[in-house]
Amino acid sequence: MEKLDGYSGDIKRLLEENNVRAGDVIRVVTLDREYVGTLIPRYEYASQDFLTLKLLNGYNIGIKFDRILSIALVEKHSPPSFKPTPPKFRSENLPHAVIVSTGGTIASRVDYRTGGVRPALTASDLLSVVPELAEIAKVDAEVLFSIYSENMTQSHWTTLSKKLHDYISRGYEGVVVTHGTDTMGYTAAALSFALKNTPIPIILVGSQRSSDRPSSDASSNLISAMHTSIKAPFSGVYVLMHGWVSDERMAIHLGTKVRKLHTSRRDAFKSVNTKPAAFYENGEIHVLLDNLPKRRPPSSFEIFPNFDERVALIKFYPNMSPEIFTYLHERGYRGFIIEGFGLGHVNSTLTPVLKKLVKDGVFIFMTSQCIFGRVRLTVYDTGRDLLEAGVIPLEDMLPETAFVKLSWCLGNFEEAKVLDIMKANIANEYSPRTVLDEGEWFGS
Repeated sequence: MEKLDGYSGDIKRLLEENNVRAGDVIRVVTLDREYVGTLIPRYEYASQDFLTLKLLNGYNIGIKFDRILSIALVEKHSPPSFKPTPPKFRSENLPHAVIVSTGGTIASRVDYRTGGVRPALTASDLLSVVPELAEIAKVDAEVLFSIYSENMTQSHWTTLSKKLHDYISRGYEGVVVTHGTDTMGYTAAALSFALKNTPIPIILVGSQRSSDRPSSDASSNLISAMHTSIKAPFSGVYVLMHGWVSDERMAIHLGTKVRKLHTSRRDAFKSVNTKPAAFYENGEIHVLLDNLPKRRPPSSFEIFPNFDERVALIKFYPNMSPEIFTYLHERGYRGFIIEGFGLGHVNSTLTPVLKKLVKDGVFIFMTSQCIFGRVRLTVYDTGRDLLEAGVIPLEDMLPETAFVKLSWCLGNFEEAKVLDIMKANIANEYSPRTVLDEGEWFGS
């Protein structure tokens, strides 16, 4: 932390003249009274007319500079810092589990320079601030990445897949991946395809609010994820987040059927076109879907970790130029996932271009921009024209899941197999029928 993080101008000069730094206890005399407290850092975009002080009663106050008569150092202190302590596991007989950290809000702390958060908390730190984990399992931790999830790429999916395959092959009985929420659905889908016949549940977990905040969901999410990975009777890849705004119930979503539907709510993640796989509530796992793969021996566990970056997910919009597809094809793109309107519709001017691209060997698939429901290209003539052009509908597969699956197909298999694999239901990416429980959509 900087000596006077967030301070500048006249206030900074006054503090420097009195040999004061963040963390020191100081006495501030103003026009009408005096205050004693700890100087705390400020974020750089706040008004520079105020000094921020934590009083002895724990409250923070801002003191306007033009009311300050004097500042005096009372006691020198080191700047506030985070000092993790090693976890103490309850028993050596606990199951062996691992937390793999990739970054995101769940592994972030407040950045006093900006007032936001930054990926600064390590996986070992998570063990330190959530001591309950030591009662569940003997937990190892590794920081694989320390990035915001919007910076995740196909190469990160490959690295993460290989790492998880290694841990599980070595006999770990629980695996939790901490991840930023913005692209957690993409990564969950990538792992769902890359890891075949996973013997245990791999649980991706995030947080909508960093661990510094009183309203943080980081601790409750992480504890629930570890319990689920150790105890759940099913295997595969799942996302666990709040099932409601309070802490009583956690929803466990299929890694290929989950989407973030709110920017900030703790229950931002919802299963789309299916129910959650399970709920974690009061220490118990309540399974909701009957087609989940069971825990199994690791003998048939395989990995297909490669992803082709030459795939695009394109959202159709009114008056979209067909040249967008031509431009990307000329730059080597091998496949497109289109988010069409409604049942899978796009402007008819695109059809001739898409037909030519299919003849040139480009894979083109249709999904819908709608949250719920299925693509059906046989209802209207525009859809039938797309079918005739070679565009393949993907039922109720989420566009982001389809994007990941096509990238995975092209990265691991010869082109002659791609269409069959894309149509196959490998990791519950297709639902046999669409059931909408409107009450599950943020309680509406």
